[in-house]
Amino acid sequence: MTETKLHFKIADLLKIDLKNVTATIELLDEGGTIPFISRYRKEATGSLDEVQVMQIRDEIERLRQLEQRRESILKSIESQNKLTEELKEKILAADTLSKLEDLYLPYKPKRRTKATAAKEKGLEPLALFILDQKNNLVFEEAEKFISTDRDVPSVLEALQGARDIISEIVSEDAIVRENMRELFKRSAIIKSRVIRGKEEAGEKFEDYFEWEEKLMNCPSHRLLAMRRGEKEDILILDITVDNDEALALIEKKIITSRGEAANQIKEAIEDGYKRLLQPSIEAEMRLLTKHIADEKAIVVFADNLRELLLAPPMGQKAILGLDPGFKSGCKLVALDKQGKLLEETVIYPHEPQRKIVEAEMTVLAYCQKHNIEAIAIGNGTASRETEQFIRNIDILPKEIPVIVVSEAGASVYSASEVAREEFAAYDLTVRGAVSIGRRLADPLAELVKIDAKSIGVGQYQHDVDQNQLKSKLDEVVGGCVNAVGVELNTASKQLLSYVSGIGPALAQNIVDYRNEHGEFKSRKALKEVPRMGEKVFELCAGFLRVKNGVHPLDKSAVHPESYFIVEKMASDLNCSIDELIENKDLRKQIQLPKYVTETIGLPTLKDILLELEKPGRDPRKSFEVFSFDENVHAISDLHEGMRLPGIVTNVTNFGAFVDIGVHQDGLVHISQLADEFVDDPNKIVKVGQTVWVNVSEVDVKRKRIALTMKGETQTVKQSKPKVVKEEVYDPNDINSALAALKNKFKK
Repeated sequence: MTETKLHFKIADLLKIDLKNVTATIELLDEGGTIPFISRYRKEATGSLDEVQVMQIRDEIERLRQLEQRRESILKSIESQNKLTEELKEKILAADTLSKLEDLYLPYKPKRRTKATAAKEKGLEPLALFILDQKNNLVFEEAEKFISTDRDVPSVLEALQGARDIISEIVSEDAIVRENMRELFKRSAIIKSRVIRGKEEAGEKFEDYFEWEEKLMNCPSHRLLAMRRGEKEDILILDITVDNDEALALIEKKIITSRGEAANQIKEAIEDGYKRLLQPSIEAEMRLLTKHIADEKAIVVFADNLRELLLAPPMGQKAILGLDPGFKSGCKLVALDKQGKLLEETVIYPHEPQRKIVEAEMTVLAYCQKHNIEAIAIGNGTASRETEQFIRNIDILPKEIPVIVVSEAGASVYSASEVAREEFAAYDLTVRGAVSIGRRLADPLAELVKIDAKSIGVGQYQHDVDQNQLKSKLDEVVGGCVNAVGVELNTASKQLLSYVSGIGPALAQNIVDYRNEHGEFKSRKALKEVPRMGEKVFELCAGFLRVKNGVHPLDKSAVHPESYFIVEKMASDLNCSIDELIENKDLRKQIQLPKYVTETIGLPTLKDILLELEKPGRDPRKSFEVFSFDENVHAISDLHEGMRLPGIVTNVTNFGAFVDIGVHQDGLVHISQLADEFVDDPNKIVKVGQTVWVNVSEVDVKRKRIALTMKGETQTVKQSKPKVVKEEVYDPNDINSALAALKNKFKK
């Protein structure tokens, strides 16, 4: 199939104009990234969004792989001198990989089978005689093949060998296989049962000790759970269909007569179905349903990760980060507005030490000394107790918000090479507390340092195809980073590596250049970085920001290739670019059609105008302070009917998990997410969303909390307090600091 035909096929499948499909594929083949193509090549693509560009990329890759396989199969069969015109036409017409492989199966090199052994005995002509079904003198014909030299001592042996050959021929018939595939998709049942004696060890799989349902109706989370149970030798899984129906379908296709030939064929079909075809199609269905389940689970993970990465940032604030703990104490770190570690210590406000007064003094001193504007507390062990301790410091300025932050993956970060490189002189607890504080300021910038799989916002992420998962999650991280934009002079190499076209090696070069030469004064200065070619500059420049750059547009999402347009606009209005940005009335005078060129059309011009209104705007939502119910700290505090605020921590196909501040997330089952029917939890809730929930059931022993959102229509909204800087005092004397604070805040 020619490349043009592939483009036609994709255009028809995705319902996208052919010229836009072709242009997108050309841009991809030239090395264009999805963020770059969807953001800066709208004229060529017809303003296709990232999802559509991604679909085109995936389809062209799939079709090209299909064409490569088709070419390989044709060459293989031709080399065997078995490629007929009829077979060639069928191979060229096959539109799926399974159809291609079915056609190739009879010609595919295989291990020694019963059929190959029978063929070696010279029994293939007998098998073909029986399959022809034009003569029922089967026994008489079989006598001709008796040969002691070929180990065929009797008619029965000859017929057995012939049936072995027929079994394989029928089992490899493309139409038969497709019919079986459709039967399995239509009516196969998946059954699971516990292995005797594994009941106690496999308690977590109790729901599947005796379970069955239609295979194609089995939700992805349930299929993956049962497969995990099978992998851990707790469950036995079977995929079955009505064997009589299956045999009837095959016989209808193969048997065209009555008599002894039909009897022999029927016996061969039964043997081939049981020994070859049924296991083969069952294996295919296992792979197919696993692939479907993987895709759905990966989509869930990707959607959750996207919401987490795009969580509202508090912004550049001086933050006190707390990694809570009981016996080992709470690690306390002070970070400046850029996230730099200023000071660290440990406080012991809880059992067994209970050094409450000393801990209060330390917190107050840090707040005053470092002009702290917010306090971030990790949501792990001792989180609520630590939050309560902080809130109980009666002279702590109420203007300083206290926020519980998810520390999912923080331990992975703390032990990572990234953390060791930045904080070589500090232990894991300090690194973890720093990460917690930075997550409050900018979740995206901090979370990109962690392997996305470790963040834990998916379902059965360890059971899905790991390469496929990594590819998808990397794509999500890249999409989020490029959507927000990256400040060139402050970004970590991890953040820079996700910028369109850059990658880890070039990101390191950028950081090294920055460290050696100081801050970048402009985007153009990027070209001085080693290995920063023109093509890479084209791909990345629009997503990088230089806050105080030489050119006014360096801080915006306007691509350098379009600067001349804005310069022309300003010139036509007899003003500077800065004035154009600051003056709304001037921008209203811009007549966009006047600036349309062969390569730049209205879509790009409209984007430019939006950027001029607010250069470098952050697409993320505004930050809102959230707090849990102050009367609830442990699962034992819960009772049915209680109404509580919570944060959605994970969304799955079967519902959403909500943190209500008791160290154990509650589950809002999909049936409890809304008053109306819900087919997809993501339509109702997102990770990081604040919601009201009602407790419907509490199982303290099993640590299970059932929640409902029925009757709840509004999310939790709390106003963001203004931060007031306090008076400065001697930072080296904690006692005098505490006295000064008491005098001030108790007035």
